[in-house]
Amino acid sequence: MDRYPLLIPHCDEPAGWQDVHNPYDLSVIAQVATCNSGHIEQALTAAHNLFSNKDGWLPVDQRIEIFSKVIHLVSKQKEELAQLAASEGGKPLQDSRVEINRAIDGLKLCIDCMRADNGSMPVVNSTSATRQHLAFTTLEPIGVVVAVSAFNHPFNLIVHQVGPALAAGCPVIVKPSADTPLSCLKLASIFHQAGLPEAWLQVAITGSIPVAEHLVTAQRVSFFSFIGSARIGWMLRSKLAPGTRCALEHGGAAPVIIAEDADLDQAITLLAKGAFYHAGQVCVSTQRIYVHKNLCKAFLKGLSQAANKLVVGDPTDEKTEVGPLIRPGEASRVMDWVNEARGQGATVVCGGQKIRQTCLAPTLLLNPPKTSKVSQNEIFGPVACIYEFSDMDEAIDRANSLPLAFQAAIFSKNQDTILRAYKRLNASAVMVNQHTAFRTDGMPFAGLGESGLGVGGIHHTFRDMQIEKMLVMHSKEL
Repeated sequence: MDRYPLLIPHCDEPAGWQDVHNPYDLSVIAQVATCNSGHIEQALTAAHNLFSNKDGWLPVDQRIEIFSKVIHLVSKQKEELAQLAASEGGKPLQDSRVEINRAIDGLKLCIDCMRADNGSMPVVNSTSATRQHLAFTTLEPIGVVVAVSAFNHPFNLIVHQVGPALAAGCPVIVKPSADTPLSCLKLASIFHQAGLPEAWLQVAITGSIPVAEHLVTAQRVSFFSFIGSARIGWMLRSKLAPGTRCALEHGGAAPVIIAEDADLDQAITLLAKGAFYHAGQVCVSTQRIYVHKNLCKAFLKGLSQAANKLVVGDPTDEKTEVGPLIRPGEASRVMDWVNEARGQGATVVCGGQKIRQTCLAPTLLLNPPKTSKVSQNEIFGPVACIYEFSDMDEAIDRANSLPLAFQAAIFSKNQDTILRAYKRLNASAVMVNQHTAFRTDGMPFAGLGESGLGVGGIHHTFRDMQIEKMLVMHSKEL
């Protein structure tokens, strides 16, 4: 069994060892070294000292060279990295391969940012009082970045948090999910192998809330990047040191509206993927589907047939399309919510049962009451709720009824219907004739309301982790 040591310089003795489990069969696949408050203090000191020595900052050309080597090394190990992500996180291998390719794209976007982004020249000589003045700005790293990540995309989420920070010139301390630390440790090792000095990217693994809070709330942290639950994210934000900027990416309960003129076959094919991709453990997974009453019967038949055909099982099997939930407790929670909705009058169209301890059959619920947990919360499981409607404005109002707002979708052939939905839906992005989980790594990605704070996407994160510094000069020669 592999054992992964601490990735904090000058810290050889761990606080302990944590087992990492395969979520499908619950076998132990590795052990990772965990840290305590002393290790956190060492990591913070190392990162702070690096940033404080401005003469030691990594120049842009050196950063680009390191990223180029990382891309080469990741590309050579794509299959190994996909197998690792599938084994620790439960995402089917076919989707884990896509994740690694997306991570490579994200690293390339980081290089694009470093090559293209620079400062500006504000106009400061436009009045008689400011004649003979010249100004320009440069972009500088904001400082020490702490990133806390989630389990559901164990490699690519780390790229989206760590990549822009390092590209911006910031030292980073990252705390991956305790469920999926291996992909993060592997990426950090690849960066070090590519020539990044170890203290520029450190990994802190802990299951202790006080230790994690010590890391996040330290005065030396300039930027906090968080991906995870709204409850934890907002709590940590409230404890940040004064001056610490942050970006929070939480969950959603993504709504889809299927208008009367929608292409039903297209909607069924796409939503079978959008609802059950990674067993619904995605912040923009399609969860609430509002279907015009004249299409509902045919839609239910088609989507239930598609859901029943999905292969559920071992994520490392080439044929698997829906893998396990991350922990047995999560599978039990989702089943409890489904059974509650069933008891309150919802119709279970398909699924509604466990296949094994962490695997659930893809489930469709028709008209669960609005007070049920599946209607009120992010499910984060392979469950989609279907609601009939007769009036488009009614469907939009119901889609907007939750404090969660991330991505949404509209299926229609009518441009006025599409634009009306785009205008009125509470969402940062509205997909047209596409499922809600669509994403490219360069596009803005933002939760609204309780779903988050700030804008993700490589370029947006890169800029968030920099400050624009201005120099103003006066000369009679101007």
